Amino acid sequence: MLRNGFIAALAGVGLAAASIGVAHAVEGTGGPAHAMAMHGKPKFGPDFTHFDYANPDAPKGGSRVSDATGTFDSLNPFILQGTPASVGLIYDSLMVQSVDEAFTLYCLLCETVETPDDRSWVEFTLREDARWHDGVPVSVDDVIFSFHALREQGRPFYRFYYGSVQDVVQTGPRKVRFNFAGDLNPELPLIIGDLTILPKHYWETRDFSKTTLEPPLGSGAYRISDVKPGRSLTFERVPDYWAKDHPTQTGFNNIDTIRIDYFRDRTIAREAFKGGNTDIWIENSAKEWATAFDIPAVRDGRIVKEEFAHDRPAGMQGFVFNIRKPVFQDRRVRKALTLAWDFEWYNKNLAYNAYSRTDSYFDNSELGSRGLLADADSEEREILERFRGSLPDEIFTRAYTVPSTDGSGARGIRNNLRAARKLLEEAGWVVRDGTLVNGETGAPFTFEILLVQPTFERMALPFARNLERLGIEASVRVVDTAQYQNRTDARDYDMIIGSWGQSLSPGNEQRDFWSTRAAEAAGSRNLIGIQDPVIDELIELLISAPSRESLVQRTRALDRALLWGHYVIPHFHLPVDRIAFWDKFGRPEKVPMLGEATNIAAWWVDPAKEAALEGRKATQNGG
Repeated sequence: MLRNGFIAALAGVGLAAASIGVAHAVEGTGGPAHAMAMHGKPKFGPDFTHFDYANPDAPKGGSRVSDATGTFDSLNPFILQGTPASVGLIYDSLMVQSVDEAFTLYCLLCETVETPDDRSWVEFTLREDARWHDGVPVSVDDVIFSFHALREQGRPFYRFYYGSVQDVVQTGPRKVRFNFAGDLNPELPLIIGDLTILPKHYWETRDFSKTTLEPPLGSGAYRISDVKPGRSLTFERVPDYWAKDHPTQTGFNNIDTIRIDYFRDRTIAREAFKGGNTDIWIENSAKEWATAFDIPAVRDGRIVKEEFAHDRPAGMQGFVFNIRKPVFQDRRVRKALTLAWDFEWYNKNLAYNAYSRTDSYFDNSELGSRGLLADADSEEREILERFRGSLPDEIFTRAYTVPSTDGSGARGIRNNLRAARKLLEEAGWVVRDGTLVNGETGAPFTFEILLVQPTFERMALPFARNLERLGIEASVRVVDTAQYQNRTDARDYDMIIGSWGQSLSPGNEQRDFWSTRAAEAAGSRNLIGIQDPVIDELIELLISAPSRESLVQRTRALDRALLWGHYVIPHFHLPVDRIAFWDKFGRPEKVPMLGEATNIAAWWVDPAKEAALEGRKATQNGG
């Protein structure tokens, strides 16, 4: 699991098996250690001075303005209530993830970490010099408070993520141990290492379960200096930050002031960037990347427009069926609608052939299932054979493939629509007077595609037109961020465009994505509503994988089961980060394995570049 969600949500290309190794067994730290890897050994040794994808000599200073979409009415992102701003810059966690390894954490708030070979517990020794912004030391009480506050009052995600923790106890003046219960769960020590630590002395006089616009107390490299609710959030670098010379922080947090401006949608935000109102832009639209930046600032070099290759798994983005709705509970219906989306036409006509079609929940990595099950490795075959009769028969006889067309449009998709019509008839739907209706009740087949970004209409509207040819009425509705969050948290939607980012080391987060318990919890990531005991068991097998090789096989088994459930109409992915920025920044030479978009915190403002840029802007404006 990757920290912050942002990293995990970025689509991309996975790493080849040979690059990360597949035979490492899970093991302990061999005593107190500076770092912990999910499999194998940490890349950076105990005497490392900085990550090699950061510049330890980067200058400090300057400002950066970035964008966010929507609005916010709370600075407490840990609870379900409210529409929160992202405030991660103010907090430290026990450990920090390297973005140049599959899944390795390095001590930050902790001085050492220790876990035995069976990973049945993990113990942290806190650093003596760790301080909150008010000067109070970070304590074991803070760690214990944070864990209980998040699991008991935080978003449902935390209950799933920390569900196997039996207890947390103080074992010394600066030592805290988490004991685990249940089956083998080798990822748990790393999950706990990723725990964001909150100040007990601050929150014990406030209600953690409520929204707030009071800037919270943190221990991180930045503090909140200005709040304009719904409009902007400003962070200032803490000059006496306790960890400014720590190896995991050296070369990062270089910019003095970071402001996040909120915009109604990405189209407005993009124009704000092009107009010089924000400094950096990460593009998610092939069309806009190809057409929206033919402007003087790009042509004369004031804006740099660059693509950075990366080695991230693609995850899954697609049209998501809410199978809590009766209309989508038949797998044949979901398969039929999958036949009605014409990726090839979309890619050719609206996306400049920029994308590759996604055909796995773990695409572009060794974790994705491929080909016939009969040709798969033995562990994957044996796992799925246990569930024969409870899984779709096709898993055992066919290779999963996404529907395709020749990209010509209405004529090219004709055969797919014929096949879709046959599946719908088998499921009890018939066409009467040009409308698809339920053969028993006569109710028409209608549903709504709920969107939060207007740019998604370019995918949804052509899809709706193809559905119309089947007699299905699919309306497309775009709502604001707050309404979208409220409706998705309450499961008040038929279909949305959703995504699940995946890491190179999937684990406990899969419970939140696909489990029965998550389907019943408001605000979980089980957007589909899957409640399948087989999926539940496959998740637990993945979590308990004793080695990298076993993790790969168990992930492939879960992937195969999800694909043949036809829960999502898969979209596409891209092997690069598309980043545009005003030419005032310096950045490290090395792009880490997980991509440049994961490493923006290592960028800095270059004084010479900034002065030159301001001069060119003044000249351009006639100043």
